[in-house]
Amino acid sequence: MTDVCATALTPLSFLERSSRVWADKVAVVDGTRRLTYADLGRQTQLMARALIASGIDSGDRVAVLLPNVTEMLTAHFGVPLARAVLVAINTRLAVDEIRYILEHSGAKMLFVHPDLLGVAAAALRTLSGIECVVTSGADASTASTHLSWSEFIGRAGESWDLPWTVEDENSAIALNYTSGTTGRPKGVLYTHRGAYLTALGVLVHCRHSTDSVFLWTLPMFHCNGWCTAWAVTAIGGRHICLEEVRPDKIWNLLRDEGVTHFNGAPTVITGVINAPEASPVTTPVIVATGGAPPSPTTMSKAEGLGIELIHMYGLTETYGPYAICEIQDTWPTADTVERFQLKARQGVGMIQADALRVVGEDMSDVAADGVTVGEIVMRGNNVMAGYFRDVAGTEEAFRGGWFHSGDLGVMHPDGYVELRDRAKDVVISGGENISTIEVEHALVSHPSVVEVAVVGVPDAKWGERPKAFVVTHSGVAVTEAELIEHVRQRIARFKAPREIEFVAELPKTATGKIQKFVLKEREWANQTARIGG
Repeated sequence: MTDVCATALTPLSFLERSSRVWADKVAVVDGTRRLTYADLGRQTQLMARALIASGIDSGDRVAVLLPNVTEMLTAHFGVPLARAVLVAINTRLAVDEIRYILEHSGAKMLFVHPDLLGVAAAALRTLSGIECVVTSGADASTASTHLSWSEFIGRAGESWDLPWTVEDENSAIALNYTSGTTGRPKGVLYTHRGAYLTALGVLVHCRHSTDSVFLWTLPMFHCNGWCTAWAVTAIGGRHICLEEVRPDKIWNLLRDEGVTHFNGAPTVITGVINAPEASPVTTPVIVATGGAPPSPTTMSKAEGLGIELIHMYGLTETYGPYAICEIQDTWPTADTVERFQLKARQGVGMIQADALRVVGEDMSDVAADGVTVGEIVMRGNNVMAGYFRDVAGTEEAFRGGWFHSGDLGVMHPDGYVELRDRAKDVVISGGENISTIEVEHALVSHPSVVEVAVVGVPDAKWGERPKAFVVTHSGVAVTEAELIEHVRQRIARFKAPREIEFVAELPKTATGKIQKFVLKEREWANQTARIGG
């Protein structure tokens, strides 16, 4: 029997409630700008009405090329309020990549920050039918095809507010594109239901409250900020916008704004805890991190500064976080090394997610022995609806009825999953599989090492072998031989790199993830094929 009183789940209801319940509470701090929740609600309504007046219909795609500014947060509610689909584009992409996403998504409008107008204009040059709106402070008069934010909002006119509801909770709310490191990026469809439930999961597991002050170190274009754009709004917390991720700015805001939470990849955390400005915080800060497992060294340093790391795991295809390493009561009593090793595991499914599985090629579960390696697969409310305009890719990703992550891991006897590597990053040396993550953790445990990336490189005898790229603390002298021996004392000798290249920095994505493929492609540039790959 259908429940006639039920309403469709949508993150829009979060802002409707907060703009009413927390009307006078500061919702957004963006430099000198401060908006209350009532202000944010009104700005969202104006944006949605202006979109409709601009000819945006239900299901149309609206793209944004914006850093973490007020208009980016507004778009997370204003675009779906207009019944359209938000396409948040990585601000660090090249012209051709942006052009591809605009064309593939079929976007009808593009909102762009004034600092990104040049690359946006170049991307639009060969496209037609896309209206461009330049946000705050921009002089749009330089080109007739560009509309200023104030001119755009002026289209809203005087009207009744739009309802903060949707008819179908399984309709698309956002279209996010993968990094495209192995080919063209894929468009990942998020639904209102999935975004709503993931946001609630983030609230619970990151321990947000109405007193939360969230610093936007994670780009909102990345999995919609792991759905935190919607989550913090739901609880009535405060958003602190940050256009550029710099450790000195982060430390200033941590202290000046009383920040309680922020998110970031392990490399972002590394930059923060090793900054000259770093010192213990007076109020504990909770930091959710994902991507590669944080090293025990990183966890220990963060803990000493009063920063608690919450280790989450997921992909663009899972709305960002899918699993969390839940801390058991018995863990704090373990010795330091063991405790941090336990906390670095990917863990178990979040409350809104199904349980993780680790499976073999026949889709049967591997032994839960912490040794047998298989592929991590997922399903449930916070797994994508599918790839946009890619039926074959969607079918392949969901073969066997589960989403295939491409990540290799093991299942421990206690039901916790531990990531061993991306399938494409495992080094196969003389028939032996070497986890690059294991080698990286061994290297970063050396006090001289700040960051490290390990990739497989050609080897005439073994097919391939691990090579390490290492960033050390400024002014610290350490030799290649010393680091290799350090690794050999901690893991099997055959896993240790025979070559270490010291670098000033590692190539990274806009979200702070290390781009191993850049290093790998350089090393394999003269090879016709990857041996053993």
